[in-house]
Amino acid sequence: MERTGAVACVLVLSVQGLYSPSDDVVDLSPSNFDREVMQSDSLWLVEFYAPWCGHCQRLVPDWKKAATALKGIVKVGAVDADQHKSLGGQYGVRGFPTIKIFGSNKNKPEDYQGGRSSQAIVDAAINALRSLVKDRMAGKSGGSDQSRQSGSGGGASKKDVVELTDDNFDQTVLNSDDVWMVEFFAPWCGHCKNLEPEWAAAATELKEQTKGKVRLGAVDATVHQVLASRYGIRGFPTIKVFRKGEDPEDYEGGRSRSDIVARALDLFSENAPPPELLEMLNEDVLKKTCEDHQLCIIAVLPHILDTGASGRNGYLEVMMKMAEKYKKKMWGWLWTEAGAQMELETSLGIGGFGYPAMAAINARKMKFALLKGSFSETGIHEFLRDLSVGRGSTAPVGGGALPKINAVEPWDGKDGELPVEDDIDLSDVELDDLGKDEL
Repeated sequence: MERTGAVACVLVLSVQGLYSPSDDVVDLSPSNFDREVMQSDSLWLVEFYAPWCGHCQRLVPDWKKAATALKGIVKVGAVDADQHKSLGGQYGVRGFPTIKIFGSNKNKPEDYQGGRSSQAIVDAAINALRSLVKDRMAGKSGGSDQSRQSGSGGGASKKDVVELTDDNFDQTVLNSDDVWMVEFFAPWCGHCKNLEPEWAAAATELKEQTKGKVRLGAVDATVHQVLASRYGIRGFPTIKVFRKGEDPEDYEGGRSRSDIVARALDLFSENAPPPELLEMLNEDVLKKTCEDHQLCIIAVLPHILDTGASGRNGYLEVMMKMAEKYKKKMWGWLWTEAGAQMELETSLGIGGFGYPAMAAINARKMKFALLKGSFSETGIHEFLRDLSVGRGSTAPVGGGALPKINAVEPWDGKDGELPVEDDIDLSDVELDDLGKDEL
């Protein structure tokens, strides 16, 4: 029985994470990420992983070896992004393992694109360290001074926090289509002073990530007492969330930049309309959709003569439901008719058969994955779910670039019509001559 219990304990530990406290790899989570990484003067290599991911499991010995080799020179950490989804989502982690380098500007970590051997990891770390030192020698901020003061990387600006008053609150917040997170503070409040740099850093980051659709504001409740009284403010700081047409709700999350950003991104995706499903009419539509989104989902639907308008609308309805279901991913969605874009079909290996077909393209990596299951809500959901957690097989886009797209006319929403053929006039043909051989 004791032996069984020991085995069970080991199994539990293996599910919980890939690294132990005895490793030189620092275990990172939302509770310590700001303190360890963002407020640190050190260069950090951070792996975002999932315990069930085979590639992550194979990386473990090399990641540990690199961490030991870099000890005292470069910090090496790991985040269980399957458990800490908010932290992975904050840095756009969509597959496992994802490795990021937190260097000069910790608000904008770089993606690590190198090999997965310990030597390749160490080489990349040393190169990144040289760049960091070079930036500091050139007088560029490495973010350390501001990080110590603000708990954030460089780039945070108080100007991105909107000053709200009794006079401008209704027009600025209540009449806005954007989501607002509003801090009610008192200048003498110590907790408010601690929150101020985190609030400013979060405002700067969200301005970029949500294109201004989630905004942060602040109200000096000691000056604007009417406003504070309206919302029952009794302690400082108090943070409330405002969405148009809804009662404000209390923000109960953490007070670090990462906590604030994570909640704001959830609010952004909840408030966002489903993405638009666009017909691929020209090259600009493909480029903009695929280059502006982490993934673009492309359907090649059967010819209109094969399905009619009702059949095509059925396929489009399935796609729109999936776009709504996965709107938090902020992917792009496109469709085209079979045969209209043969270069695209060839580059994705669709090959002129098996319609409807679907592919997901990562334009940054020029890789794609094909839907192998049914073109249905269930089949597409399973396909996209696997993609979102780093499962499923991918292949390079044919030619290594987005293919040439033909300009086509938009579908008019109607059934297709067979082309009109010219009538053949046989009145001048002498039927008696048919069948005779002429030498």
